[in-house]
Amino acid sequence: MKVAIAVPARDESERVQACLRAIVAAAQALPHDTAWAVCVVADRCMDSTARIARSELAELPAVVVENEADRPLGTLRDLGLRHATALLGPHDPAHTWLLSTDADTIVPAHWLTGYLALAATGAHAIAGTALLDHPAGLTSEAALSYARVLDLARIPEGHGNVYGANLAIRADAYHAVGGFAPIRTGEDHDLWRRLGRRGYHRTYTEDVPVTTSARTQGRASGGLADLLAALPHHDHDAALWCPRQAAKGDGDAARSEGPSRRGFVPG
Repeated sequence: MKVAIAVPARDESERVQACLRAIVAAAQALPHDTAWAVCVVADRCMDSTARIARSELAELPAVVVENEADRPLGTLRDLGLRHATALLGPHDPAHTWLLSTDADTIVPAHWLTGYLALAATGAHAIAGTALLDHPAGLTSEAALSYARVLDLARIPEGHGNVYGANLAIRADAYHAVGGFAPIRTGEDHDLWRRLGRRGYHRTYTEDVPVTTSARTQGRASGGLADLLAALPHHDHDAALWCPRQAAKGDGDAARSEGPSRRGFVPG
């Protein structure tokens, strides 16, 4: 089994070190015969994101790609996966897993081992959850509103969310449907729907949650930060955890219309 990981990052100098250290720890927990590689795509960064990433990943199976063009997030995720996969050398797509996360996100130590255990059940794509870190400035009213948005996503098959910050796809299925599309918003949900339409086995898990930023000023237009900023904020004295400490993005729920059911990309 082989694993390729993509991490798009834009001006994340304050967060990328912790993100990469968590990814490396998860990778080092893999069995010794499991090859892995990471690609950070530093997207038009004006800070030290790329330098920090290179320092953290020195002498590891990893590469930092600096992107200077205005490209959609879907293109950046695909670029990262292609570069990471190239580092793996010859590989069988049916035994290679492609994982996506974000530079403002911390993965758990069992992130990769947990996904590979689920892969052994026959899944082609697995959608995990994402918890909010301490949401400074997120009021109790906004937290409750956000929890309701997430509740709407739950379906009989599971939590019903799909996040670019916590998504795994088997390489043969990924390439068969064309991978992440060159779109700016909802690239994760778009890929998930195409996998479903082609009959690939998709599953949800709450066993490998990542923790992601709850900031209200983000990097991607239409992302989580925009959603959090748009929620009611009348309770100005409160800064509380979201009751479900729940996830960034509304995944398969993007099949419905309306602002509380549309898809969101990482903030």
